[in-house]
Amino acid sequence: MARSDTISPSARLLFSSHERRATADRSSPRRTAPGLGQNRRVAKKSRSSGRTGAHAGTPAVALLERERVAHTLHPYEHDPSSDLSYGLEAAAAIGAAPEQVLKTLLAVVDGDDLVVGIVPVDRQLDLKALARAVGGKRATMAEPAAAERATGYVVGGISPLGQRHAHRTVLDESALTFAVVYVSGGRRGLDVCLSPADLLRLTAASPAPIAR
Repeated sequence: MARSDTISPSARLLFSSHERRATADRSSPRRTAPGLGQNRRVAKKSRSSGRTGAHAGTPAVALLERERVAHTLHPYEHDPSSDLSYGLEAAAAIGAAPEQVLKTLLAVVDGDDLVVGIVPVDRQLDLKALARAVGGKRATMAEPAAAERATGYVVGGISPLGQRHAHRTVLDESALTFAVVYVSGGRRGLDVCLSPADLLRLTAASPAPIAR
């Protein structure tokens, strides 16, 4: 699996600079993170990765801006006729390695507790491992309608950020090997790039080996 040394020097500079600024006075004017060098290599059908009115209104993006988290937006044209899964389609469209692009899934643990699992788009959620990570015995995938009601997002655009209700969340530990990762920005055709440390903090997630 690719590790953080696959990230471009500009990406390292952005996020190392972001960490140094973390102790600065939060009352200082907000500085928008510049685009990541690697992340601007997007497919031809991708639009600009800058902030646009069409995408800025999602709860996920609003949370990132409110918390002043370094991030970039990566909109692309979703193709309903694509044979790829939503996650693999996103990875291909934005030009990112599939193991670095994460999908957000919901499962029911022990019959009634909804839990969020975040895993790479080229792997599957290990339900037994997810249940074990939260102290449960058994997990099943949540029905799509239940996932949409719980998160406020539609399937294919469910973000781990800014969900309607807070849920226990587990992030596959492989995400921590990268300097940056991509997750849904809250709608089909939009991903956001941020550090895994910020993803953990904003979702109050626990890292665990939950992908297979």
